Amino acid sequence: MRSFVRVLLGLALVFAGTSHLSFARQDFRAQVPEFVPLDADTTVLASGVAEIGLGSALVFASRRRRFVGTVAALFFVAVFPGNVSQWLNRRSAFGLDSDEKRIARLFGQPLLIAAALWSTRGGTRRP
Repeated sequence: MRSFVRVLLGLALVFAGTSHLSFARQDFRAQVPEFVPLDADTTVLASGVAEIGLGSALVFASRRRRFVGTVAALFFVAVFPGNVSQWLNRRSAFGLDSDEKRIARLFGQPLLIAAALWSTRGGTRRP
């Protein structure tokens, strides 16, 4: 089950990263907080490349799964202010067109963090 969740999470990240670079680029700009020192488009492109790399690492990781899971969890923590910014600034994107939908999304981030950590831990330990 852990491997299934890890691969699913990795594929979701690759898809999300690809969408950063193409069809959802405008929507992702709505999440970039004002305090980010780069312009919104550069931030979206850079985070998309990071998501593709991170997602690929989750799918193909073998020896470094725990490390990759930790990096993925930290990435989800790092992008959380963007979700908060979207809610606070009432920016509609991804069908999140009400305060209720935008705040409900905030509760999904801890689940992603937990999935990244849980799916890359466990199994047999080496002596």
